[in-house]
Amino acid sequence: MKRLLLLRHAKAERETADDIKRGLEKRGEKDAARMGRFLRDDAYVPDLVLSSTSMRTRKTVELLLPELGAAPRIEYQSELYLAEPEVILSLIRRVPDKAGVLMVVGHNPGLEQLALALAAVPLEKKLRKRYDVMDEKFPTTALAVIDFHVTRWIDLTPGRGELDAFVRPKDLED
Repeated sequence: MKRLLLLRHAKAERETADDIKRGLEKRGEKDAARMGRFLRDDAYVPDLVLSSTSMRTRKTVELLLPELGAAPRIEYQSELYLAEPEVILSLIRRVPDKAGVLMVVGHNPGLEQLALALAAVPLEKKLRKRYDVMDEKFPTTALAVIDFHVTRWIDLTPGRGELDAFVRPKDLED
């Protein structure tokens, strides 16, 4: 089995002339650390993290890592910056198979579109609600956990993943 964690970067500063250099707002910093604790507590700790090279994605990764209780390998990839779903999927399919849990930290709309494309639409009402919440809005610092019954990343197929969790910052508030 392969587990894919799709994490949208935390709340960023307002847009500036140089989008790639936008940092995080205070709320974003708090949400990133909180998401790191959630990942640790719910055993969603990645073996490998692929992150966009933008400042907001780097800061998100930097703030959640100390909370994980583990030290996954991190690769910053410029191709993930504002990437389309097809590009993100092609990068995922190149991941070494020894990584069982992969986290991708990126941007909308590509990340949300990929999550919706990869996860099968559940028939069971309880599971369908989780999918519908994700379909409605994929806010900053939101996390989609999608499981695949494959042994190789190259075999990931749209519509074949099981949405194990969809967590937003407001779901983690104290």
